[in-house]
Amino acid sequence: MLGLYPEIDPYDHGLLPVGDGNSVYWEECGNPEGKPVVFLHGGPGGGASARHRRLFDPSRYRIVLFDQRGCGRSTPHCSTSDADLAVNTTWHLVSDMERLREDRGIDRWQLFGGSWGSVLALAYAETYPARVTELVLRGVATLRVKEVQWLFGGGAACLFPEAWSKFLAPVPYPRRSGNLLEVYHELLNHPDPEVHGPAALAWSRWEGETVKFTPQEEVVAAFSEPEFALAIARIENHYFRHGGWLAPDQLIRGAGKLSGIPCVLVQGRYDVVTPATTAWELAQVLPGAELRMIGDAGHAFDEPGTLHELISATDRFAAEQGPAPG
Repeated sequence: MLGLYPEIDPYDHGLLPVGDGNSVYWEECGNPEGKPVVFLHGGPGGGASARHRRLFDPSRYRIVLFDQRGCGRSTPHCSTSDADLAVNTTWHLVSDMERLREDRGIDRWQLFGGSWGSVLALAYAETYPARVTELVLRGVATLRVKEVQWLFGGGAACLFPEAWSKFLAPVPYPRRSGNLLEVYHELLNHPDPEVHGPAALAWSRWEGETVKFTPQEEVVAAFSEPEFALAIARIENHYFRHGGWLAPDQLIRGAGKLSGIPCVLVQGRYDVVTPATTAWELAQVLPGAELRMIGDAGHAFDEPGTLHELISATDRFAAEQGPAPG
């Protein structure tokens, strides 16, 4: 069973101004002459981490990671009052990616994205197919209404009723049967920290308690860190209530644009956050897609079967390019 590559440090990093007062943190590691790959983190609003560098063979890959607008080490951070969410949309992020590609002098790159990162990968690839060598997508999502409603409209609550009760706790009882995305929008943007703080924590903990095949306290604790929770809650709520600024079924309907681009979809059978139906439906319309359904996995990338398939895919695509440069 394949696992993460050894720890590695960046050989270069910086902040790239992308407009609207935003600067995006980026870093590169691995082989500067290697096969370019960009890692697209989840959330939206999650941020990249040192563990994500280890998904790629550092002798073969030029590994680019970046924190999307408003989160991680990018500025301004959405836990502060300086961040303007009006200029933080799917299409701003697609533009940021293209600006980063040009800034780093990369002609074409592999897209590796999980969860929200798979949405962003598809949006970018359908906009700039000539710039994409391969797609490796995990925990596949397309941000359709039925997907968002499953997670925030009570569907997933059938499997995690205890966690769902905590998610509902900040919501006034008479409004719990209404549109929870709109209620949370009000709570998360309330000026009083005694209001937006507990709401952000409840939102983020809901994700932390559902992301693993079996909930793990250290994961829940990470999602409960106040600054992280406020940023991810505000950004996710902003994106989800706007449907990602995507037309109905846009990413499914646009999959034909990806013809000729090799694509591997790695999906946990028991993924509660992004249920398996989306990966299955995308595989039916995405030309040449390889679907790897993991029978004993949930949503997280580091569950053994999922991790094995992800690294198998990146290793294979690196090998197809030929011997490691340098």
